[in-house]
Amino acid sequence: MTAPGLALLDNPIYYALGHAHALFALGDVRARRYPPAIGPLAGIRSPSPECIAALPALVESDDAIVLFLDAAIPTPTGLTLAREGSLDQMICQVDSSEAVQALTRPLPARSHLEATILRPLVPADYPAMVELAHLTEPAPFRNRTAELGDFFGILAGDRLLAMAGQRTRVPGFTEVSGVCTHPDVRGRGYAHTLIARVHQEIRSRGDIPYLHSWSSNASAIAVYLRLGYALRRRFHLQAFRRDP
Repeated sequence: MTAPGLALLDNPIYYALGHAHALFALGDVRARRYPPAIGPLAGIRSPSPECIAALPALVESDDAIVLFLDAAIPTPTGLTLAREGSLDQMICQVDSSEAVQALTRPLPARSHLEATILRPLVPADYPAMVELAHLTEPAPFRNRTAELGDFFGILAGDRLLAMAGQRTRVPGFTEVSGVCTHPDVRGRGYAHTLIARVHQEIRSRGDIPYLHSWSSNASAIAVYLRLGYALRRRFHLQAFRRDP
């Protein structure tokens, strides 16, 4: 992949909203965000005073925005810093043998009476997806987040046990996101299986998968390393809120 393509990943939210997800973009060339019903992700062209000053107009009352930055920026006028931390960006430029095996491994059942299936998730599944995301907090996930790309789930009957899907996209790259497993069924390889399925979808378009994880989330990062991911860079995440 050429350097210009990789460079887009240094500002993935901003460039996703200027390319594949331009139809969702709110704001202008200085600062862009997804609609609140999709999520709080936002990006700025640069950490200039002009771009930072454009952020408050994107934040409605009792709402927030989340930015992936090279370094911390001053809190914009009218907003409050709600959260900050270190975020790892990881990229998978090879298909690991473990990821390939995950696609063919049979899904374990919770019991001999309860079989599991893997299938695409559809709008009727959105409430269950939001509920699972709120329980496990894999990333900001709202009522329309699943509109950003294809999602897959593992279900037992009508109960959603685990899911994974796609979020931001820039030319040549698609983000794997929303990876979460219900606490009752962790340790069964569901995340491996779902990530491998999402990879298959991404690679069928000729894209390279990437993802983001809290730098402190050692267990998740260990899974991603086994699936062939490597650390590309580290962001400083900041979330700003407009209080009601």
